[in-house]
Amino acid sequence: QVQLVESGGGLVQAGGSLRLSCAASARAFSNYAAAWFRQAPGKERDFVAVISWRSYTTLYADSVKGRFTISRDNAKNTVYLQMNSLKPEDTAVYYCAADLGNRVLRTLNAYTVWGQGTQVTVSS
Repeated sequence: QVQLVESGGGLVQAGGSLRLSCAASARAFSNYAAAWFRQAPGKERDFVAVISWRSYTTLYADSVKGRFTISRDNAKNTVYLQMNSLKPEDTAVYYCAADLGNRVLRTLNAYTVWGQGTQVTVSS
């Protein structure tokens, strides 16, 4: 079973950038679709972005399209989320998720493996 560990969160001013990383424990990670979700205090966990096995397909939430970029390096068993032009409403705990197979889905229940999350705080 793949395990995921996120890093790269922190405090940033509005308009700034952060890059989140999600490191997987196994080389089999290249056989998993990978996604990012986020959860703000008192709110549900929401989809942010997803990427297929070989990076052929990416999908984004409308709220982050044009500002965030998901990518992966299968040689390093790592998925990234580059976040630019950050807004206070992007403040949340960001979670990496993965599912064996190549489905690129926005739904929470599609993902069987989750990381512990990393906090992103954007100040105004």
